[in-house]
Amino acid sequence: MTAPDQLIGVTGASGALGGRVAARLATAGAAQRLVVRDAARAPQLGGAEVRAAPGGYADHAGLTEALAGVHTLLLVSAAESETRADEHRSAVAAAAAAGVAHVVYLSFLGAAADATFTLARDHDATEAAIRATGVPFTFLRDSLYADFVPGMVGADGVLRGPAGSGRVAPVARDDVADAAAAVLLDPATHAGATYDLTGPEALTLAEACAVMAQFSGLPLQYHAEELQEAFESRMGPDVADFEIDAWVTSYLAIREGELDIVSPAVRTLAGHEPLGLLEVLERRPGCLDHVTAR
Repeated sequence: MTAPDQLIGVTGASGALGGRVAARLATAGAAQRLVVRDAARAPQLGGAEVRAAPGGYADHAGLTEALAGVHTLLLVSAAESETRADEHRSAVAAAAAAGVAHVVYLSFLGAAADATFTLARDHDATEAAIRATGVPFTFLRDSLYADFVPGMVGADGVLRGPAGSGRVAPVARDDVADAAAAVLLDPATHAGATYDLTGPEALTLAEACAVMAQFSGLPLQYHAEELQEAFESRMGPDVADFEIDAWVTSYLAIREGELDIVSPAVRTLAGHEPLGLLEVLERRPGCLDHVTAR
């Protein structure tokens, strides 16, 4: 277990995932530092101190200062951008410079230099940067968040994407937070380990729509787009090319079977079964209110 004097750092603590982890650490009575861009947005948690790094991961000097004294760090992925891989490398270098003794990185399932999903390649680059520092690490490779699946459905009740009949086992953010907190509280046990965090069942997107239809009573359906159709449907004046590529290739990764993984890691780390898609929906009763099709 983490010694009482071993400070845990949590980046992204004002966000949905980092905030969940910080809350769990507070409940466990852990000493933690919440590292955020804006201190005013940090959650108010007992036993937690707050340090702001307004420049984010790209601000090597500011982040190094904010991480001084941190023993174990949860590195939450930065917002998706064309520079995210560089931002992550800057954050990793800052952690090493600050003397962080263990980095727990929230990566993505199937992270690899040749992954179909373009953002999974960025995660692979970040993992490589962490390994290169020589700092002990643990990689948590999340599947697609189950919490995001309802938002993939359009207002017309159709989930569109070129995933074909491929499968994915979406994972609840609550389960990721439980697993991450367990690792942060006992980092030495998990040094050098890589865990795939998934839900309990791999579903096609048609099956996911059926689950959401069962939950909501709405006539939801999946439309398996062709590749060109997928690119064209995402294009717009305010959409960057990297966003289109990421969106389309996330579906292609499902089609190619790269996310067809069901792992016991949530059970192993968190000590309970992972939530299924229906259970996640039941915790978010208004998650399909944007659908106007009736």
